Amino acid sequence: MNYILFDSDTRVNLLPLVFTRPVSSLRVGIITLKEKWSIRISGSLSVDVAEYLKSKFPTIIEDENILIDSSLIANDNLLKAIKEMQTDTALIIDGKLIAANVSKVNYDQWIEKIKAGEVDMFKNTTEYSGVAVLIGNNTDVFLQNGNEIRADYQILTKDKTSTILHYSNRVLGQNVFIEEGVDIKCATLNCEDGPIYIGKNAKIMEGTLIRGPFALCENSEVKMGAKIYGDTTIGPSCKVGGEVSNTVFIGYSNKGHDGYLGNSVIGEWCNIGADSNTSNLKNTYGEISTWSYSEKKFVSSGQMYFGLVMGDYSKCAINSMFNSGTVVGVNCSIVETGFINKMTPSFSWVVNGDMIKYSFDKAVEVAKTVALRRNISLSDQDVEILRHISEQSDNE
Repeated sequence: MNYILFDSDTRVNLLPLVFTRPVSSLRVGIITLKEKWSIRISGSLSVDVAEYLKSKFPTIIEDENILIDSSLIANDNLLKAIKEMQTDTALIIDGKLIAANVSKVNYDQWIEKIKAGEVDMFKNTTEYSGVAVLIGNNTDVFLQNGNEIRADYQILTKDKTSTILHYSNRVLGQNVFIEEGVDIKCATLNCEDGPIYIGKNAKIMEGTLIRGPFALCENSEVKMGAKIYGDTTIGPSCKVGGEVSNTVFIGYSNKGHDGYLGNSVIGEWCNIGADSNTSNLKNTYGEISTWSYSEKKFVSSGQMYFGLVMGDYSKCAINSMFNSGTVVGVNCSIVETGFINKMTPSFSWVVNGDMIKYSFDKAVEVAKTVALRRNISLSDQDVEILRHISEQSDNE
């Protein structure tokens, strides 16, 4: 069977994180949304994304295609219901289309309607009554992260044996899994409230304190004396230090020094300067407002705890201060002596309150340099995606 994870029109609620990637490439738990489906299905799995992303993320279309809303978190019961769909029928929950079986002949004329949530063209729809969790906005990424670390841990460690920890470490609880090549000494790991997963060739330096649920992915590093609280994921090839709580680093980003980061999501290729801090709670203990890309204004997030969302390739200087609910777009460079604006559009160069457009050529030059430090070359497709984001940034 051919499976396609489609980005619906509600992807706008996950900007700026999905400016540069499909929704299914978001990391929630230990692995991405797409990887959660890939583990469970047999057959081809591709994505249907915004037009400017298609060159990097192509769609495979066959005679019969199972379409799944890419913001859905995979589970076995949901997959069972999806597999039972007949050709040109849809699965809905509370009136929202979450999956469909679409023939090749109807695909092109139906896909935009499917992304918009329309169901009138289907000969039959079925209401799904089981559990279905969607990542509908940025706060869902960190709110669901602890549960997904627990779920992914069970899948990734099944029938596997953990590498033995060095005697100098202290472990409280049972659920710690260490992949091969890990370097960890003189650390304290508390997994009484949730599992701790350490990926291949990761490094945890001396004096680190970690509480589960926690995931450190392949080739990442936790600096000396770091304090990492639960529901936190550090994606692949990151360097993280200081104090971190309930935060997701998607991958390839650095927060190498002291400073607090909580209830936040950090994209790829970001750098957070030394002693930078994020507020995640208002003095009034009220709901935190944040920028809405769909409504073009600040709206309530519905959350009491909410820190920072930072898009790919963005950076801030030392001693940066982020107010609660702050959003930073893609490829921003921020140097501020006071609190940073709660919304910084993509490709902004900000110095002490003055905001100008970040030169595209200079931004790409820096992005290429940063990627090469991880032995990765920015592709022509990556550059064109960034060009599109730069050209559209005035509309953010």
